[in-house]
Amino acid sequence: MVTNVAVIEVKPGMEREFVAGVEQAMPLFLRAKGCHGLSLEQCVEIPEQFFLRVRWESAAHNQNLFVKSDDFKAWRKLVGHCFAGKPKVHHAETVLTSSNEGG
Repeated sequence: MVTNVAVIEVKPGMEREFVAGVEQAMPLFLRAKGCHGLSLEQCVEIPEQFFLRVRWESAAHNQNLFVKSDDFKAWRKLVGHCFAGKPKVHHAETVLTSSNEGG
């Protein structure tokens, strides 16, 4: 399992529109082969900055299947006009985790 982490800067004033576009695009990701879910976080200090985290079975499921699909094109059509620049995208594997939730 890998997490695709995209750091996305949006144009000032387009934060709500971007969030709405990501919400509309969620089904596109969730029906993609190998996708195990996603989350969107907004930076507190820099409200124009977002972190889109998509969990994939493997980096190949993201890069070789989703990125080359019509659903990826639809995702970019929904949100691409909000981008202030090219997103910075990385794949990461969890090496350590902890939680105090529920305790």
